[in-house]
Amino acid sequence: MTSQNKLKKDIAALNFEDALKELEQIVQKMESGQIPLDDALFSYEKGILLKQHCEKKLQDAQHRIQELTISKDGDIVSSQDKDNL
Repeated sequence: MTSQNKLKKDIAALNFEDALKELEQIVQKMESGQIPLDDALFSYEKGILLKQHCEKKLQDAQHRIQELTISKDGDIVSSQDKDNL
């Protein structure tokens, strides 16, 4: 497994909050200017992957919210379950 594939796999296992925290740490480290070039390049690549992961998690959450409706009884149901009401 290449290092980029391992990195992608590791990031895919993160929840939104942990991925965002790692991304924030990378930004702080890079803004400090006290990071060697090779580390900066790796951090930049990891940051892009973390950003994409966070965006995907947010899009998934938005889609789930859009699919939710409230039944006549006040229960929250997905749009897939609406047909059974």
